[in-house]
Amino acid sequence: MKFGKEFVSQMVPEWQQAYMDYDYLKTHLKEIQDFKRSRAPSTPKGLKRKLSLYRAFSGLTRRSNNSPKSPTAQPDIENQVFLVNSVREGGSVARRHETVFLRAAEEGGEYEMVYFRRLDDEFNKVLTFYKSKVEEVVKEAEVLNKQMDGLIAFRIKVEKPQRWFDSAAEMARLASDVAASTAALSASTPHSVRGTRRTFMETIEEERLSRSQGQSDESGDDKEINEVRSSNQNVREQKQNSIKTIRPAPLEILDHVKINNTVETPRSTLKAFLNVPHQTKLNFNSENLKKVEGQLQQALIEFYHKLRLLKSYSFLNMLAFSKIMKKYDKITSRNASKQYLKMVDNSYLGSSDEVTRLMERVEATFIKHFANSNRTKGMRILRPKANKERHGVTFSLGFFAGCTVALILALALIIHARNILDKKGRTQYMETMFPLYSLFGFIIVHTLMYAANIYFWRRYRVNYSFIFGFKEGTELGYREVLLLSSAFAVLALASVLANLDMEMDPETLDYKAITELVPLGLVVLVIVILLCPFNIIYRSSRFFLLACVFHCICAPLYKVSLPDFFLADQLTSQVQAIRSLEFYVCYYGWGDYKLRANSCKTNDVFNTFNFIVAAIPYWSRLLQCLRRLIEERDVTQGLNALKYLSTILAISARTAYTLNKGMSWKIAAWILSVTAAIFGTYWDLVKDWGLLQPNSDNRWLRDKLLIPHKSVYFGAMVLNVLLKFAWLQTVLNLRVPFLHRETMIALVAVLEIFRRGMWNFFRLENEHLNNVGKYRAFKSVPLPFNYDEDENKEE
Repeated sequence: MKFGKEFVSQMVPEWQQAYMDYDYLKTHLKEIQDFKRSRAPSTPKGLKRKLSLYRAFSGLTRRSNNSPKSPTAQPDIENQVFLVNSVREGGSVARRHETVFLRAAEEGGEYEMVYFRRLDDEFNKVLTFYKSKVEEVVKEAEVLNKQMDGLIAFRIKVEKPQRWFDSAAEMARLASDVAASTAALSASTPHSVRGTRRTFMETIEEERLSRSQGQSDESGDDKEINEVRSSNQNVREQKQNSIKTIRPAPLEILDHVKINNTVETPRSTLKAFLNVPHQTKLNFNSENLKKVEGQLQQALIEFYHKLRLLKSYSFLNMLAFSKIMKKYDKITSRNASKQYLKMVDNSYLGSSDEVTRLMERVEATFIKHFANSNRTKGMRILRPKANKERHGVTFSLGFFAGCTVALILALALIIHARNILDKKGRTQYMETMFPLYSLFGFIIVHTLMYAANIYFWRRYRVNYSFIFGFKEGTELGYREVLLLSSAFAVLALASVLANLDMEMDPETLDYKAITELVPLGLVVLVIVILLCPFNIIYRSSRFFLLACVFHCICAPLYKVSLPDFFLADQLTSQVQAIRSLEFYVCYYGWGDYKLRANSCKTNDVFNTFNFIVAAIPYWSRLLQCLRRLIEERDVTQGLNALKYLSTILAISARTAYTLNKGMSWKIAAWILSVTAAIFGTYWDLVKDWGLLQPNSDNRWLRDKLLIPHKSVYFGAMVLNVLLKFAWLQTVLNLRVPFLHRETMIALVAVLEIFRRGMWNFFRLENEHLNNVGKYRAFKSVPLPFNYDEDENKEE
């Protein structure tokens, strides 16, 4: 792999604009190379070879250019290519590096002047960014240091280690240990020397008397006494130092600390709404200690990850400058890289060791306080876990995909062989069993679209795992998602084949009712797998999904995060799937499955809930927007709430029209649906995708695009508009002769899922570019303690 591609692949996606623009500098080198080629005299290749045959041979005795020079040798100033100066900008402390090219008078020198000017710009950009980030982590380290002091004091308060507080007992134990070691030493020495040994207390007393009397006689036995005295003094100092190292942090810290209520619950939200004061008093118990330790552990892990990326940023940019200068030397036949790279090494980018020292301190702190001094365990937690591609996943994906294709072929052949489409029970089957199985089809199509999204996010380096806040190393790749969807497709198709029976004799009722329970059993199986507490079938991702679903249901009682409203938007495209779940309750709850009958649509309760379940996901998004409007004071969220309100009204009007078929409902459905569609289309293209910008660098698109082909964006906009008006099928009551009504409803629902999958990519692309613009590459981790700075200042 060429360095340029490797350089881009190892960049932090959100910092991409802050890296050295390697390709941009290569274009300037290309201009220099083209100029030199155009000016170089052309020599026939054969003549050049012949002339080289008659040169004096010196290959065995010629000295290498890398041989050490004489100590008295002076640098050849005349052959110097450039000078690098460090100047201050506007009298500030910050310095800017400027390269003065000394060969500007040569032919083509203007090209090299431009190259070095651009090289300086890139280096100063990298240096400024790196300095700012190092300053940020140094400040963050000070905050984490205070948090660790609070944790240690909190831990002492909870665990109450007596040996840390009883200093008299500690000194007595120290004296007895030293006395015992002295006695052991005396027993192991000869009799002639043993008489000169002193106990610990005698030595201390003698030392005090000798200092007071000024005695300095060290002849004879006094030399041995002084040796013992010095050895005992060393032992005492070592013991005292060991006591100092385990001396706990002062408990007075807790007087200036309040607990942060970072875990938000519906109860805490209601208390905040009712202006009930938060409980900030420290409760010293093991449960709170565990919470504090967990929060600080996560904060240190995230901080260490930031330091690793900063170190990688410094290394990659220094390597890039080395590569580009070597290319310059090769093109211009100069030896200038050594001088320039020496300046890079001596700069803050190459000589600063703050990041390395902070990494060492974080490692030592984490291993000591969170890994019980087990370095292997601590470093395994600290270092990021790479999500490895496993051959078992690929094999299983291929197996289930093959099974899916085989089952689809088997289903088509059985329908054709039995001539099922012409059976009398065809209509009854489509009205009862098809809505049950269509639920699985909607889920499978949505997971396939999500797998495609992940593939293209990775291809265009959209940091979806950071944006969604997945736990590092647990995010699913497109292969894992495809594996789940193919396995689910196999189960769904197998259940379809298990009760593909359209024979319905109204007199004998010749069918087995127990086979009707197959789709219900599959739904129960899926729910059991989702709720399974064991660490199987991607437990972390399952629980993350369940938490987001719960937050959507409980909106607006939880603070709105991107995964929550993103999932709620996905649910707005699964209205038909939610209605299928409603049909499950009706079909099995009221006993229709025993007769394979559909009495739900004639029931007023079922029709009433048809309105409710269709509006649930839009209502959840409406409440989320209202909460963000109150918290962030952002008028945009209020307009977004109006968009979802208009959609709720449009869906309710269309549902009423399908049940009543009245002209008034038809007119209301038309007006409300057109309004909601236009509003939603504008919001998708302008707000969510960031497109339709007339004054941007890319006409009618964004200034920054990840996909190089602009036609993709225009095609997506047109397709989004067309699919947004798929509701016309409901209002116009379009019919296709060879398709059942339930099939038409399912096709429209699939088109909406496809539109949502397309929306997902561009929505996250826009979010990623916003993070890149603000260099947001790390999630903010809530800290457990809140220091009262005002009290500290007063003191």
